[in-house]
This record gives sequence, structure tokens and C-alpha cells, in this order.
Amino acid sequence: MWSLVTRCTRGCARRRRRRKWPSGIRSLRLEIVFLLRCLALAAAVDHTLKVVVIDGNMEVVHQSNVQFDSELPEFRTVGGVHLHDDRLTVTSPVLMWVKALNLLLDKMKRGGLDLTRVSALSGSGQQHGSVYWRRGARETLTRLDQDQDLDLDLHQLLQRFTGNQIMKLRQTRAEEFQDTERISLVSSFAASLFLGDYAAIDHSDGSGMNLMDINTRSWSEICLEAVAPGLARLLGTPLPSTSVLGPISSYFVRRYGFSPRCQVVTFTGDNPASLAGMRLKPGDVTVSLGTSDTVFLWLQQPRPALEGHVFCNPVDGQAYMALLCFKNGSLTRERVRNQFAGGSWELFSAALKDTPLGNHGNIGFYFDTMEITPPAVGVHRFDRDDAEVSSFGPQVEVRALVEGQFLSRRLHAERLGFSARSRVVATGGASSNKEILQVLSDVFNTPVFTMDLSNSACLGSAYRAVHGLVAESGVSFFDVMKNSPEPQLVASPHPAAQEVYAPMLQRFARLEERVLQQRRT
Repeated sequence: MWSLVTRCTRGCARRRRRRKWPSGIRSLRLEIVFLLRCLALAAAVDHTLKVVVIDGNMEVVHQSNVQFDSELPEFRTVGGVHLHDDRLTVTSPVLMWVKALNLLLDKMKRGGLDLTRVSALSGSGQQHGSVYWRRGARETLTRLDQDQDLDLDLHQLLQRFTGNQIMKLRQTRAEEFQDTERISLVSSFAASLFLGDYAAIDHSDGSGMNLMDINTRSWSEICLEAVAPGLARLLGTPLPSTSVLGPISSYFVRRYGFSPRCQVVTFTGDNPASLAGMRLKPGDVTVSLGTSDTVFLWLQQPRPALEGHVFCNPVDGQAYMALLCFKNGSLTRERVRNQFAGGSWELFSAALKDTPLGNHGNIGFYFDTMEITPPAVGVHRFDRDDAEVSSFGPQVEVRALVEGQFLSRRLHAERLGFSARSRVVATGGASSNKEILQVLSDVFNTPVFTMDLSNSACLGSAYRAVHGLVAESGVSFFDVMKNSPEPQLVASPHPAAQEVYAPMLQRFARLEERVLQQRRT
């Protein structure tokens, strides 16, 4: 439900296999971050609430967690949520989050952590989830009793996107909507607990609600009126993602020993927090190679489209970030490995080494399941003359898969406005395969670096907490992070990469449109 500056799980790149959710639904995650004078703490939620403490050198010194399903069984959740009978609606009991927060802080206190050293806190939560505070909740929030566990009168609806869900609630549960005093995102809800008052939605997480004008960084009056009259009052005024909201609630000072000078920095969404955790810079792109592949982009001049997501940048108030999800990632690579490389990653890698850049002009599209970007399904192979063929040789098949995936990642990133590139940061399971990373470097014509980012959203929340304390004085995020560990160079583009892949990318775009036209007809 929250995270203390350090470790969290990211959503898009990793899918939970225990239970199959309806399309677009993930299990709940929420993080909260605390920054100490020489420590930072972070907690994450993905059916688990975690906390990691880091010191002034960004080194992890403490970890703890609360398992929603097993440690709070009275809420009867699976993966931290309730899946309704319609198999479409997913909600999470907010009181469970609140109890988990108490439980985790109690664990930390019993463990001997000196919470008086916490000078600031921030955090992140799963994007698009919305929390509805009933009338009178603010008074309760401002008068919390240190001798009692947190207990608030509210309810939460988890789905995406937020604007759509607010409209749905207003239409289908009008009486409850009329009794709503405030609407928060999961991130701003968590911040509200620590602030002891309603916390503002930050620009970055707020820009994922389908309600914000990302150019002016303010609510769009047209969108608000389309969803619900008077919605601006329920949402409050959004603030920059680097804002300090105020000192921590006296509840946490008296009950857990936090310093009354501890500051609460705006919380944000898990994906924006991940960008901060990956320390992307202008011109960078991160490619996460997991069950689903995810591409993070730092943008100066975005071109919003019907595909992908464009958000306000969480660490630079003048920039943007983009997110692209590709459903056919590692499972498709494993399927091709098993079918054409004898189930061996060594043979798979050898096929990449033994075939030339450009694969003799052969191009493949491998959508084992319905793809997100673009919306297509099936395997489609084309020879050098753009004629569709039924099969390739085994080695050609392997390279066609990997080149096709990375051509797709580059094509759709550029359609969102990505052009200048200084480096590609690769993460995820497949980032350990040097031959795959070499193809990635060649296709993007950019050096590829790797770094351990298994907890990028929590780490990003920690970094944002540090930055929030000094942002108003003009200190940049990168000034704060200048002493943090740098990613490691693992691949550089072949000298002929640009000559091969620039025209190939244009061919790929035309063939992709051909595949989509076939589906439409």
C-alpha cells in the first residue's frame, strides 16, 4: 500500500501468474517513501506492502513487508484485491491498506529503527486507481487518535482509466457519488494519511487520469464537465511532483516517533516513480524485457497518440515521459527458443551471432496473443520482397523475432516523439543475454547499458524524496543523483547499423500497417 523510500515492484513489466485477471487489470500496488537525514525508506505493494531503508549512499540497510492475503486474511483478498462477479470490476478494501500501514510501522518500530531521523517522505501508488472519501472523512483524518489504529470512512474503486471510472461511479452509484467529499488517486490517498489532510494529486500521476491538459499541467475544464459537474472541487488543484506538501501528521509523531519536522513530498504513480528510479535523462530510453516488454521514454516535445501513454515528467517540470507496453515479450521469445533453438538459450544466442544485421531482408511479426501495441494477433513473416511467407529457417526465425520486436519498440517510441537518443538502458530477465542486447543496440543505433532495477518504483520514490527537499531552491534531480551508481555499458552499435536499420524501419512500418489492414478486413 505504500513504500518507504526504497524497494517496490513495477507493474507493466511483470505480470502475476497466480491468477488471470481481466484485460487491463493488475493486482494492487502502492508505495510510500520516507527519506531520513542519512537514510531513506520505501514500501511497496503488489499484494505485499514492503519497506526498504536506504542510507545516504542509497544503500539498502533494512527491509520488511506485510502480505495482504496472508497477514490480513479477514479481508479475503487474492493478490490484494476483490474480483467482482462480473469479472470486470476489481476493487480493494482501503481499510486493509490502512491496517497494513499500521502493521508495517509497528514492525519497524519493534525492529529498533530510529524514525526520529526521517526528514522527508514520499511514495508511489499504482496508477489509475481512485479512492473516494465520504463526507466527514477530512475531519476524521485531521483528528487521528494516537492510541488507536487508523480507521477511515471511505471506499476505493480500482480500474483504469480514472476519468472513465469516476464517470461510471457517478452513473451507476449516484447516491454514493453524491456523498463523496474528495477523490484521490492511490498515490495521493497514501500521502493524505501521512499528511493528516487531503493531499494534492501530483502532475505526473494526475496526467494519467485522462482529465489533465498536459501542456498547461492543469485540469481540462472540457474533460471535467464531461465526467461530472463540480469535479474540480472533488479533485483539488494538482501540484508539481517535486512539491513539499507539509509536515507529517502529529499522529505519526506521537505514535511512531517521527520528527515533527519530517516533510511529506508529493506522491506519484508507480510508472513515473520507476522513471525516477531508472534515472532516465533527456535522450534516454529504457527497455524492460519481461513477460511483457515495456519502453520508458524521456520526452521534451511529445506527440500524444492513441497508442501508449504520455505523462508529465515526475522529476522535470518542463519535460514529459512516455510509456509503451508490448504484451508479447519473454514468453514469445521462449516459445521461439523452444521451437527453433532446441529449448537452448545458447543455440538461440548463436543464431543471433551467425545471422547478419538485417536478416537478409526478412522481417517477422510475432503476436502469440493479442498485442497491445499494435492491436494485432498472429505470426506474420515477410521476405526481402515483402511477400508474406509461411516459414523461415530456424536461425532466420530467431533473428526475425528479436529484430522485429526491437524495430517495433523503436517505431512506436518515435511515433510518440522520441528522436534524440543518448543511450538505451535495458532491464528485465532478457537483459542478461548479450546477443539480444547487441541486436537492441544495433536496431536503436545506440549504446546499451544495464542496471539492477528490480525495485525501480521504490528507489525512484526515495530519490524523489531527496530531491523534493531541495527542488524549490533550483537544485535539479540530476544534481541530487550525481553520486549514485551508473549503469554499465554492455553493447555498442555495429558501424553499419544505421545504414541497415534506418530503411528497414520504414519497411517495418509499412508491413505493420499491412498486418493491421488484414485484421480489419
